[in-house]
Amino acid sequence: MNLWKKRKGQEEDCPPNEQKRPGGTELAFSLEENLATLRSIFESDDMIQFRILENKSQKAIQGCVIYVEGMTDHQILDEYVIEQVISSDVPRYTRTDYLEELQKKALLASNLCLTQDLQKITDAVLVGNAVLLLDGSPKAIIIYCKNLESRAVEEASSEQAVRGPRDGFTEQLLVNLSLIRRRVTSADLKCQYKYIGRVTKTKVCICYLKNIASDQIVKELEHRLNELDIDGIVDSGYIQEIIKDSPFSPFDTIGHSERPDSIVGKLLEGRVALVVDGSPFVLTVPFIFPELFQTPEDYYNNFIFASFNRMLRIFGAVLALFVPAIYVSLTNFHQELLPTPLLLSIAAGRYDVPFPTVIEAFLMLIVFEILREAGARMPTAIGQTVSIVGALVLGEAAVDAKFIAPSMIIIVALTGISALMNTKVQGAILVLRFVFLILAAFMGIYGVIFGALCLITHLMSIRSFGIPYMLKEGSIRYTDIKDTLIRAPWWYMRLRPQLIASKNRVRMSRHAKKGT
Repeated sequence: MNLWKKRKGQEEDCPPNEQKRPGGTELAFSLEENLATLRSIFESDDMIQFRILENKSQKAIQGCVIYVEGMTDHQILDEYVIEQVISSDVPRYTRTDYLEELQKKALLASNLCLTQDLQKITDAVLVGNAVLLLDGSPKAIIIYCKNLESRAVEEASSEQAVRGPRDGFTEQLLVNLSLIRRRVTSADLKCQYKYIGRVTKTKVCICYLKNIASDQIVKELEHRLNELDIDGIVDSGYIQEIIKDSPFSPFDTIGHSERPDSIVGKLLEGRVALVVDGSPFVLTVPFIFPELFQTPEDYYNNFIFASFNRMLRIFGAVLALFVPAIYVSLTNFHQELLPTPLLLSIAAGRYDVPFPTVIEAFLMLIVFEILREAGARMPTAIGQTVSIVGALVLGEAAVDAKFIAPSMIIIVALTGISALMNTKVQGAILVLRFVFLILAAFMGIYGVIFGALCLITHLMSIRSFGIPYMLKEGSIRYTDIKDTLIRAPWWYMRLRPQLIASKNRVRMSRHAKKGT
């Protein structure tokens, strides 16, 4: 299947439907003929309801309301549509213009659309709206009255807030857009709809600040979405994997977040957000390497404390990536680098252990990942208990049985806890950790250094929507590192990132006060 085949004729207001419709592409004058066409389209679908109507004062006025059971607001449909059609007095009846008169003077629903396009009518019904047809009119009224059950706005489960707003995105597109809109009350915030998926026709929305975001980045995102050809989108992760740069890299080049305050912060820096209907995770582009270690709380807390926490996350990622490989290198190839008491203690712990050090490391790291995955997939009430008890019981039993050395338990525990400090980079660390472990098993510390150089070269070569992934990370100038390794005070972050927000870099006045 070609995922990059360009689709043409895609409209903004209604999702495209690529199926061939029987009976032409427009409605006929006969209600009976139109209903026959629509019934053939919705054949063998018991959720589609056809409600036949007749005006009480004019028997000639006959119509039909079509809707999907369980997806439509019945109060709006019954009180403001059906009742008006049945009960409205019609002193003069002209078959050709009554539908338009009904739309203007009788129907009380706030959002209506008059159309004769059969494709728009079909798609409107499938997404939960209602359609009103009248005999003698080649047009139909689309009543936007869908009512889909969804969970309430609550705290994001994947990104716990220590300080800051507690609301999180839901699965409803309009709810998510409203959470962004209420924070950015500016006409420069633009929202553009698109539909992706031949079968699901999932609605997505591109959000950006027109006076800040780069036009090239917006156009590139639109181009990649237009080129995308797939049968369905269930979550934003589908789009994230398909349109990302460097698809075989373990590092993310498209960001995602479940917190509205985090997305708004990205928009204010010049990034572009992609909101997907049915997914609580909003994508942001471009995504650069320093964002892996940033959290929204970094900008709410004191800059000294925030900088310390950020450096702690970076240090934890380094530990999770290199500690097992360095331990294997030192114990197998470079024992002279270890203090004698420590070397004797490790040797005593490894007495009667049948496996080499590298096999121990592989086994324990895999067991730790099994426990982590089991804890994540099991119900919350028992998931954490299983992980903790399993780690304690298995670790102690393995040491007592002389399968694993006590020092390896410490190394694996330190590695696992350090990896859990930052979930954004956890996947990349999981893969690269085993690569470094293999290099250390064959070449010792030289293999670790070689792997580190290859990793840095790879990171320097990646781009995210035309923006270098490292974004001057190797610079030693304060202006380039004020929001990377550390988080500088707000009065020093007067300018936005140059490569991302080249259109409008100034976000704070030069004369902003620094305190009294």
